[in-house]
Amino acid sequence: MASKGNVMFNFLLVSVTIIVCNVLKLRFIPFNDEMKRSLGYPRDSLLNFTELSEVYGYTSEEHAVLTEDGYILTIFRINGRNCAHKMKRPPVLLMHGLLQSSDAWLDAGPKAGLAYLLSDACYDLWVGNQRGNYYSRRHTRLDPDKDPEFWQFSVDEIGFYDIPATIEYVLNYTREDKLNYVGYSQGAGTFFIMCSERPGYCDKANVFIGLAPAARQTNTKSVPYKTFLEGVRYLEQALATTGLYEIFAKGSLSQEFYAFLCKSSGTSEVFCGTSVSLVDSFHPGSINNETLSALFGHFPAGTSVHNIARYGQSLKTSHFQKFDYGTARNLEIYGTEQPPHYNLSAVTVPSVVLYGNNDHLVDTKDILWLIKRLPKVLENKRVADPLWNHFDSAYSQYTKEMIFPTINKYLLKYSRRLNKV
Repeated sequence: MASKGNVMFNFLLVSVTIIVCNVLKLRFIPFNDEMKRSLGYPRDSLLNFTELSEVYGYTSEEHAVLTEDGYILTIFRINGRNCAHKMKRPPVLLMHGLLQSSDAWLDAGPKAGLAYLLSDACYDLWVGNQRGNYYSRRHTRLDPDKDPEFWQFSVDEIGFYDIPATIEYVLNYTREDKLNYVGYSQGAGTFFIMCSERPGYCDKANVFIGLAPAARQTNTKSVPYKTFLEGVRYLEQALATTGLYEIFAKGSLSQEFYAFLCKSSGTSEVFCGTSVSLVDSFHPGSINNETLSALFGHFPAGTSVHNIARYGQSLKTSHFQKFDYGTARNLEIYGTEQPPHYNLSAVTVPSVVLYGNNDHLVDTKDILWLIKRLPKVLENKRVADPLWNHFDSAYSQYTKEMIFPTINKYLLKYSRRLNKV
């Protein structure tokens, strides 16, 4: 068992890290894209979703989704390069993980980025964003820079509001009754929350494909990840008294620091590749230097301190449950002393689960625990590469060989081809 001294040191370390990385914003420094280009930042790291897709010959559309509680989410629709008269229906919705944005699916480039691969396979691909990242930092009445209420959300609210609203928007826009859903990590866990809490919405998906799906995280191996999550869980209220509600925003010192260090291939492999390996696990060569340089221009993309605290709680329970506010608040909010468990038996959509043996964030024990509780698992597949880790599902140069064939197999099964676009 860790000593009290070690625990206190970890909490102090986390608190100092958070303050440095979030209070010291670089937005007030004239460090614009033009200056970054002159300093040798790679082009792809400076482009947004529509700009990046256009550079590689893809067309995309930007759409705004309004949730029931007033958050405005920016989502994208991307079209393949050679899909005239070949488009498939129903639409496919692709959802990112924690601290990511839609850009994560482009960062590996046209040969490996999942958004490129799916759109080139002529699926009607929609790429989502969840509240709190730089594409979804808007609200009908709350100002994220002034109103702490904006940041009082976690995966609980994302699953209850964001995922249903995005699905509803895509179906209404395309005039379809159902879609196919691909969710990575948090993007999968929030789908489960929707199915548990919003009856009928799970039926709007033909198939669910989960990439390293994050439900409970009882067996997470990553020491840096656990230390950080537990520190934020412990310090959430203290941080609130200092006005810290947002964490790891684009433009914060942490994001700008990594973007600067990772801009050249010489430092991206040594420093940035090592950093990824320390948080997750070592998989040499899987995420190449070009991808590392691009992704740290878009990652981390921001979320709430409350959401990170919710992840910290997930390390301490053997259940997939709602936020634990303590006995008194739990009684007030839930009517029970303990937070309710999510009902995974409500995930009635046919499901496919892909996971890596070397994932130190969502451990295989937790994946297998999840699979036993999903009622309609078509296939659970451990990726053949024994070193496949958590970040590989989004950023690996081997995506096309390792996971795309299985994703494509099930999307094809639940798709039909249109005679015209």
